[in-house]
Amino acid sequence: MRGVFWSDDALKEMNALAAYIAAENPAAALKVLDRIERTVDNLSRMPTGRKGRVEGTYEKPVAGLPYIIAYALQTLPDASERIVILHVIHGARDWPLGKWPK
Repeated sequence: MRGVFWSDDALKEMNALAAYIAAENPAAALKVLDRIERTVDNLSRMPTGRKGRVEGTYEKPVAGLPYIIAYALQTLPDASERIVILHVIHGARDWPLGKWPK
């Protein structure tokens, strides 16, 4: 199993989406966060995403939700790898090729 590192951007995005959903339905917010976290946990076991729109990255859709986890594989000094979660992006956002959504 690979280690997982969450970037500051990804953590901010998770907090923002949780707050947005929780304003209407706190229980739903917890379910969404859980589903995203389980998807990341599965990535740590087997990184099965598609090639990302930004070079050197991968994307993993969250099953049943409109979110995409953007991540990279990072080789560590001991030759092991870790998953770096770069962003958690809503699929409806404008996402130009080669750039992150704003």
